[in-house]
Amino acid sequence: MKISDEVMNEMYKSMGISEAVRAYGQKTLEKLEERFREIDRVTEFNQLKVLRAMQAAKVDAECFNASSGYGYDDIGREKIERVYAECFHGEDALVRPQITCGTHALSLALMSNLRPGQELLSPVGKPYDTLDEVIGIRPSQGSLAEYGISYAQADLLPNGDFDYDEIRRKINDKTHLVTIQRSKGYAVRPTLSVEKIGELISIIKGIKPDVIVMVDNCYGEFVEDREPLEVGADMIVGSLIKNPGGGMAPIGGYIVGKKECVLNAAHRLTSPGLGKEVGATLGMNRSFLQGFFLAPVITSNALKSSIFAANLYEPLGFPCLPNATEERFDIIQAITLKKPETLIAFCSGIQAGSPVDSYVTPEPWDMPGYDDQVIMAAGAFVQGSSIELSADGPLREPYAVYLQGGLTWPSAKFGILYSLQKLYEANLVSRDSLC
Repeated sequence: MKISDEVMNEMYKSMGISEAVRAYGQKTLEKLEERFREIDRVTEFNQLKVLRAMQAAKVDAECFNASSGYGYDDIGREKIERVYAECFHGEDALVRPQITCGTHALSLALMSNLRPGQELLSPVGKPYDTLDEVIGIRPSQGSLAEYGISYAQADLLPNGDFDYDEIRRKINDKTHLVTIQRSKGYAVRPTLSVEKIGELISIIKGIKPDVIVMVDNCYGEFVEDREPLEVGADMIVGSLIKNPGGGMAPIGGYIVGKKECVLNAAHRLTSPGLGKEVGATLGMNRSFLQGFFLAPVITSNALKSSIFAANLYEPLGFPCLPNATEERFDIIQAITLKKPETLIAFCSGIQAGSPVDSYVTPEPWDMPGYDDQVIMAAGAFVQGSSIELSADGPLREPYAVYLQGGLTWPSAKFGILYSLQKLYEANLVSRDSLC
């Protein structure tokens, strides 16, 4: 049965979206058809890549069995790690439910591959806020600084380019590991493409060939047709409740790359002498494998959502990074909302448009790991899952919100329209501006 525009309008109206907001959304969407077709092409390529990796690892129904206790001889766990290594072009992989989040995965990779007296360098400015205490930028128990590991930083140039002169000055005899954050985090700077990461790695390795280069790959997996290990990175690190979990993984993180780097992390995660041999998967193998299989499509849904949001909000006078027409290298969309009340209204709309906790109103709070209060909208099936539609931002100028995720494109579209609806109802955008 063909659904008429009138019937669709009534459905949106019954769910709180005004005719003016929906019409503006439809007009925006019509301009994106060609762009969405290009995303679908990359998705198809990445889906085949995942399928090939699963076939090469001989994934079978036996992989879905649960292990407990020590987790010895967990065939599913071993094949999951083979799939990740094959797909991301690494020598080895560590993919475990015992890695609780992206910050944990990053801290595990850093702490296992750095030793007292060595130095960590970030050549792309300060990393994401939650790493402040890991590094020791803000004092914290168990930080790298407490273990005598120093930190150096080269900021990006005002135009967002790498400051190669400063990077050369900062690399020294103590520099042992370089961390490159692919996504922007809460910084107003461009996300790095795999190509740009490759250029940076080439310069760094030219200065000091034996340095370990780690890429924080969070939010970037499957957005492009290549991953950072293919352009010279030694390790990539990420969270399974972001892109590679495909909305199915309830927890977990991964480290993929050079065998020595991965084994160092495994021995830190479990115990020296045990490494990768232990770690029960407790029935999560099916979710990990099915999520990874779905990840290219789920990531494309999130990517479409971000592009739609930029094209919806930028003409209304809200600066977007990336802007409405720029090429994308992660799923995050930063939108500068200029005022605290606009940021709060936006997040309220995302929450109200969610399948879970839609009746809850998000409020700013003192979130652990952050200097400023943060407001977060996340009506998700998995707590903190940012491959599901979510939005968050610190209550500080320029009051930028960071939108990401979307398990299905239609539901994400609705949530984004609902965010605009909240601004419309609060007179933070006018009816005339939607025409």
